[in-house]
Amino acid sequence: MNRFAIKAGLGACVLGASVLIPAQVSAEPAATATGTELSGMTVFLDPGHQGSSEGHDLAQQVNDGRGNTKDCQTSGMTSLGGVPEHTINWNVSQLVKSSLESLGAKVVLSRQDDTGWGGCVDERARAASESNADLAVSIHADSTAQGEDASKHGFHMIIPSLPIPDEKADAAQSGGGLEASTMMRDAYKSDGFVPANYAGVNDGLQTRADVAGPALTQVPLVFVEMGNGSNKEDSAQLESTDGQLKHAITITTGVVTYLLTGSEAAPAEKLAAAPAATTAPEASEDSASSTTTTTPKATTPKAAPKSTAPDSAQFSELMEMLAPLLEVEGLDGLEDLVNDKNLGLVSDLASTLMAVITGAGGN
Repeated sequence: MNRFAIKAGLGACVLGASVLIPAQVSAEPAATATGTELSGMTVFLDPGHQGSSEGHDLAQQVNDGRGNTKDCQTSGMTSLGGVPEHTINWNVSQLVKSSLESLGAKVVLSRQDDTGWGGCVDERARAASESNADLAVSIHADSTAQGEDASKHGFHMIIPSLPIPDEKADAAQSGGGLEASTMMRDAYKSDGFVPANYAGVNDGLQTRADVAGPALTQVPLVFVEMGNGSNKEDSAQLESTDGQLKHAITITTGVVTYLLTGSEAAPAEKLAAAPAATTAPEASEDSASSTTTTTPKATTPKAAPKSTAPDSAQFSELMEMLAPLLEVEGLDGLEDLVNDKNLGLVSDLASTLMAVITGAGGN
């Protein structure tokens, strides 16, 4: 089945519709996104945990998807700087939501705010399944100690031990879920994040049978652990607004890459298609924990020239275009992120994602 590429302008609009890609990235004139590239697609976002459990029993036993039960929910970790995980997850998810909606996607949230109850793990999995999403993404951050743990660091994707008893969940997670998780892992590595060095994580993937969400979700799911809140460097990035922005960029890149180039990508008529490149994607094998699994390989990005900082006119235009995203509720002071450093980050994203998409042709 052919994979389809879209116009080169898509990459930059991960942070705001119609942001221009610097001309140095391509021999062709810079293109702009139409805001409809993900039209007709649905993404379910689950910002892990919740602001309050008042009136609810976290220890209530619910279905774990494997014939047993587990606690309804946990409170989540708190970073070394005192920021609760549920807030970090919420902030990142709001940036991802704005980005995907700017491309025309429908985004469904597992919880509607960062103050109230968010639901048990089985309820969130059910909501993801009932949304019939093209992809679900559960956003979390990890911890390995009550205090500082300097030796353990890095991101990882949790993938479920296979097979899963529920046939629909097994089909979703052994197919699109595994592929999307691998693509998300690749996006994290490409953006300079380091895979976790603990808990049996193998090159950014960790296989587990004790996490209920993936075993109960009947649409492809990516379960992201952005970093270790017990590690000083990871924690600082998770707490900061620019660190949250960087995580949001990477997660959006992984989502868009899967939706547009994965084996379950939408038909060409749903995309603003461009001629496919002649380079076919490569295949590889990845293993996680003690379970060896053959996984589809995310399309390897072609090398792209390093983009340069925008000139003053581009700077002003980018500020105007990014304004709606930077006004996301709950991210006070995010306006300050529009600076030379982060404009470079936008350009880097544009180059990387464009290379993925324009190199996504083949069988």
